[in-house]
Amino acid sequence: MKRLVIIAAMVLAACSRDDSAERRARLPQNPTLAQLMHVADAKAGARRFGQCAACHSIAAGGADRNGPNLHGVFGAAIAQNRPRFGYTDALQAQRGVWDERRLDVWLADPRAAVPGTSMAFAGVRDPLARADLIAYLATQR
Repeated sequence: MKRLVIIAAMVLAACSRDDSAERRARLPQNPTLAQLMHVADAKAGARRFGQCAACHSIAAGGADRNGPNLHGVFGAAIAQNRPRFGYTDALQAQRGVWDERRLDVWLADPRAAVPGTSMAFAGVRDPLARADLIAYLATQR
């Protein structure tokens, strides 16, 4: 039994290890978004989503919170994913879809990306962390 517990602990540790340093080592000095997305890890993004979960749910059919449910947001029209959510006029005025580029700009600094947004989040400064979050959001369709 003790051996089984040790093996289970080792498996869980391997699943949750942070390999961001290894992934960064494979990138050039000022990587492009495409290069970051090439090494992005959706599982790391799922772990990073914890900071988003304070205001956003991600489950299919989940409720909106202070922010809209983000299930299916990747590839969706901006401010259209949750028709009953009260998006700001500033966000509703945006055109296009939530793709890698738009999400990267938004996640870096929402208030700079869309002045007038009510999202009170300073942003994710680390480009690899943003890429991981984007990779995770892309899996939630």
